[in-house]
Order: sequence, then C-alpha cells, then structure tokens
Amino acid sequence: MHCPFVGVVGDHGNALQWTYGILLLMRTHGWSGATPADDEEAIARILDAARRRIDLSGTDFGISDVAKDVGVTRQTVYRYFPSTEALLFATSIAEVGPFLDSLAAHVHKIHDPAEAVVEGIAHTLERLPHERYLSLLLTPGKASTFSAGVTSDVAMAFGRSIVERFNVDWDSAGLVGDELDRLVEFMLRIFQSLVIDPGRPPHRGQELRAFLRRWVAPAISLNAPLSPAARPNKKTTKRAPQTKSRTKAKIR
Repeated sequence: MHCPFVGVVGDHGNALQWTYGILLLMRTHGWSGATPADDEEAIARILDAARRRIDLSGTDFGISDVAKDVGVTRQTVYRYFPSTEALLFATSIAEVGPFLDSLAAHVHKIHDPAEAVVEGIAHTLERLPHERYLSLLLTPGKASTFSAGVTSDVAMAFGRSIVERFNVDWDSAGLVGDELDRLVEFMLRIFQSLVIDPGRPPHRGQELRAFLRRWVAPAISLNAPLSPAARPNKKTTKRAPQTKSRTKAKIR
C-alpha cells in the first residue's frame, strides 16, 4: 500500500500542501462536496432541507433524515439544533413571515389597541387550519411555540412580533416595555386556551369577535389613558351658601 508521506516528508512545502488538501477534502465531503461559507449558510441549508421534509411529510421525520438530505452527520446538525423540536421550530419561524405580513395588512386600519388585539386573535385562529407553518407553531406538537410554556422566551418573542405589526401607537396607549410584554402574555394565554378548547360549539366568525370584545377587550382598554374629554374636571366649584331653615326640626 502506497503511503502518501513517502517522498514528501523531507519537503515541508509539499507536506503542507498535501495536508491542506486532505483537510479540504474532509470539509467538502461532509456537505456533498460544497462546504458552506459560514455558519449562517450552514443553518440556511439545514432549514431548507427541513422545510422540504415538512412539505413532503409534515413533522414525521428526524434529525437523521435532514442530515442525510444535507449530506452531513447527525452530529453536524446537532451542532446547530439540539433537537428535532428545535429544528422544527426554527424552520417554522423562518417560514411564517408571510403570514405575519398578511396579518399586519389585515389589521392596518385598526388603531384601537383592544380592537386590534381582538381582531388579531380572531384572524389568527381563523387562518390556523390554512397556514402550515403557523399551525406548527401554535398548535400542540413538536414545534409548538407553547411547548416550553406561554412565557418562554420563544413564545414571548413570537407574540411580540405579532403586536409590533399592529398599526397601534402603544406608547400613547400606555403599553410600553414590561406592560407590552404583559399584554403579549395575556394575548398568548387567551389564544392558547381557544386553540386547546375552541368552545362548545366552537367560537367562530362574528360570534368569536363578540366573545373577545365582551371579555378580552375591557382588560386592554383599562390600561389605556383616558381621553381629555373623559378625564374628570379638577376645577373646584364654589358651593352655594346654605340658608338657615326658618323652622326648627321637631325632636321626638
């Protein structure tokens, strides 16, 4: 068997060139012969492979399937995504952008905070059966935003991305910083409960909106500052002088 070191051990230039070639071969071999330029490109390829798997068979696949499609080992995929659930979630987040844009367009003419939240929840519930990646995120399952809890970082970030697309002046509504986060948490809890148990019969259409306006909207409206017309008048008015009664009350 021919040893590749024979004839090059004494030639440092050739040895370095040979070693570099072997390392390059090892790198390119792991990605079907095309090494990604950086981690960002590597992640993009993995997500693209996961998206094709989702489109083909839903969530019925694992890390090994994606690794095979990309041309790497499972360990390489695990370097970027610690579990199948994490990979599914990341893929869904990457693909749900078009829905968020359409939601923003749908509620664009609504400026009232309470009405925007009501319509946002109702519209999202109605679109859930028709949006593959949104459904993966918001219904119980491997990729669910709620799998780590309603108040998890991923759930809160997703909810924040929704309310920030509303055409609402949250500052003027008195909902900023932590207060806006509390609104996001409240909205996610309401949404989760309606996903798990839509009601008997299920709340739909205008009845759903009426239900949300009756019970959800008031909680949001209470946080909004009063308009000038609704504020109490702080000016003190002089009380009319009391006149003495000409007749004394009879004491019994």
